[in-house]
Amino acid sequence: IEEGKNLGRWLNTQRYQKWNGELHKNLEERLEVVGIVWNAHSEQWENNYRLVVKFQQREGHSNIPFKHIEEGKNLGRWLNTQRYQKWNGELHKNLEERLEVVGIVWNAHSEQWENNYRLVVKFQQREGHSNIPFKHIEEGKNL
Repeated sequence: IEEGKNLGRWLNTQRYQKWNGELHKNLEERLEVVGIVWNAHSEQWENNYRLVVKFQQREGHSNIPFKHIEEGKNLGRWLNTQRYQKWNGELHKNLEERLEVVGIVWNAHSEQWENNYRLVVKFQQREGHSNIPFKHIEEGKNL
């Protein structure tokens, strides 16, 4: 609400008119000059993707915890939504491929299981047994 006007609703109407070819080109250009984003969903996706890339570059992996917050955004939840959309055939192939390029694992539970199994094997080979104490930490993981 700005000066008593619901600008969000008004802007949605402008977007709708543009998508339907009903918004005059002059009006469209004026809105673009002030930075209006026509596809807000796409803009949000790009911003979150940028945060995934930033996380991956900083941490060296893309295993983003579900509750991880990056620059005020719940990046883990967003990534979980992308996985859900992929499993339901709702994620565009181009977006799926972009996420794979930065190392996103679609089945995080399976990946975690395999990593933990690898650590158990490593422990067994080093110690000669697999009787791992309850509080044992291996490569930062509590087995």
